[in-house]
Amino acid sequence: MTGKTIAVNTRLLLPNRLDGIGWFTFHTLKRITRNYPDTRFLFLFDRPWSEEFIFNSNVEPVALFPQARHPFLYYWWFQFAVPKALDKFKVDLFLSPDGYLSLNTAVPQLAVIHDLNFEHYPKDLPWLTSAYYRHYFPQFAKKARRIATVSQYSKNDIISTYGIPDRKIDVVYNGVNELYQPLSDIRIQKVREKHTQGKPYLLFVGMLHKRKNIANMLAAFDQFRNTRDSDVKLLIVGHRKWWTEEMESTFNKMKHKEEVVFTGRLPIEELVEITGAAAALTYVSYFEGFGVPIIEAMRAGVPVITSNITSMPEVAGNAACICDPFSIDSIAYAMAKTCADPTYRKQLIIEGLERAKTFSWEKTSALLSDSIERCL
Repeated sequence: MTGKTIAVNTRLLLPNRLDGIGWFTFHTLKRITRNYPDTRFLFLFDRPWSEEFIFNSNVEPVALFPQARHPFLYYWWFQFAVPKALDKFKVDLFLSPDGYLSLNTAVPQLAVIHDLNFEHYPKDLPWLTSAYYRHYFPQFAKKARRIATVSQYSKNDIISTYGIPDRKIDVVYNGVNELYQPLSDIRIQKVREKHTQGKPYLLFVGMLHKRKNIANMLAAFDQFRNTRDSDVKLLIVGHRKWWTEEMESTFNKMKHKEEVVFTGRLPIEELVEITGAAAALTYVSYFEGFGVPIIEAMRAGVPVITSNITSMPEVAGNAACICDPFSIDSIAYAMAKTCADPTYRKQLIIEGLERAKTFSWEKTSALLSDSIERCL
């Protein structure tokens, strides 16, 4: 890709607001721009950018109007503002880490489509957003010169749902932040004293979205506490933007709701410590394209409870306690087994630390670079 100009959709690089796709964009582009110093990277933002995201001297930031945070504005930004910029700057390739593409350009495009949750659970999103995704993403998939996705499960889903040829899709697994490390017993206790009065806790990390299965997780935790003599708490880390009536109703009915702690969104430094001090991660979504918290917890030496469907068994391998996300009994049993059986806990920790070595952002960046080269 030497001497080429690559434009990148970087609208999700937001200071102190990086979520899953934002972190994918951050970690891959930080490495790729460093590894290809003779390539010009045009970072397309939808607002004034933060200098922390201008990773190297070969990165040129451009802000395009308008801020694309609504389906109507998505349409305008990608179908009018982006192609105009691609033409103006004589771009050789457009890379979109969130999968949105322009249908109004002849420039080759690489879409990173993380998952198709909106195709399988359209009612989990606001009506207009869901309609936008279901109308345009099939077109984006067909328009793309290549597609990258984050698991074999998602690749198979894109093939079967959109009829995209296998040869056009590359699996580019997510990486894991190297800040995640096992904590000392002293540090674990200090973190627990800060957040849960010194008590052990099950941890959930992620946006409090319906597909994260928050309601069943809450009900299962209540059942676990009802049937076990335990002082384990439940610590929930994430933004409540998508909190639903079902979640609220389930929470209000809980006998042990005072044992649930909500922290909201946390900076990465705090998140690393909270993860490392957990008794176990409880990540029982009913749909994931990957599930980064699974390998973050494993790298931190923390046992993982996760679901037996979509991409999660692929990511976890044999290193997690697998349960049925649609069964409260199954989730509650997994919580009890993981917390109460020290031999099983030790096994999960050892296997999880080994499993986490499979994933790194260096590997992710190399795989995405290969996809870019194939497009060019």
